[in-house]
Amino acid sequence: MTDAQTQALLTARTLSEALPYLQRYDNQTIVIKYGGHAMVDPELAKAFARDVVLLKLLGIHPVVVHGGGPQIGAMLDKLAIKSEFKDGLRVTDDATMEVVEMVLSGPINKSIVRAISQAGGKAVGLSGADGNLIRARKATRTRKDPDSNIEKIVDLGYVGEPEFVDVSVLKALRDSDADLIPVVAPVGVGEDGARYNINADTAAGAVAAALGASRLLLLTDVAGVLDKQKNLIREIRVSEVAGLIADGTAAGGMIPKLETAAQSVVQGVGAAVILDGRAPHALLMELFTEHGAGTLVS
Repeated sequence: MTDAQTQALLTARTLSEALPYLQRYDNQTIVIKYGGHAMVDPELAKAFARDVVLLKLLGIHPVVVHGGGPQIGAMLDKLAIKSEFKDGLRVTDDATMEVVEMVLSGPINKSIVRAISQAGGKAVGLSGADGNLIRARKATRTRKDPDSNIEKIVDLGYVGEPEFVDVSVLKALRDSDADLIPVVAPVGVGEDGARYNINADTAAGAVAAALGASRLLLLTDVAGVLDKQKNLIREIRVSEVAGLIADGTAAGGMIPKLETAAQSVVQGVGAAVILDGRAPHALLMELFTEHGAGTLVS
């Protein structure tokens, strides 16, 4: 363990105080959805990689599932490919899907792998297509026509939802003696061989549920779920999620994150946490301190 890694842990807790938390997560799987500002800021990206390596050194099994919306958008602009959003999801035609897979499985995935390697770890880059990791189905959405008041299907193209997760590849990496850290791009494959662009939060939740992970950590650009006075809600029960969405406490992009967190818990994940990836050592603060660093969904 390097001096920087040791200091990172000490800023969260003294080693003696952190011991119960280290024991709690020993040999446990933690799935981390990595995205937002933490992924595009070079210093935050380096700090994230160091913290992930530290988790592995401490006997925890991290699995990273990453997004890449801004990078995909920049490449589409560079190639003069027009793209639109419906209900918060990028409509993905053939040309867009080519770019999505190229960017997610290529530069983004490999940059995370390199950062983990530079921090002293060993990472393996994968996409949901590798080893049939994520089998996907076409996502369906409906929208009410304002003129006829009839629900109509919204065609999102090659936008998918996880249908089945085959974790055999991830378990093989976890159980190897090489201390390998999987880094997964959220691209799935349908039964017909078609490629699908999957929301990274959704993909991370499905992977966490399939692995029976102890924790699902969803890194975002806010402190967590905030109440109407903008104070952080420390813990939410799954039974409370629908009410928080209905009364507007959770709105916009927080809704799918909260729904994913709740669904993963229902499907067997120990707990899910929505936390601020911009905060220094957010992963360590969440796992190794009494009050954590975000909103715990249990």
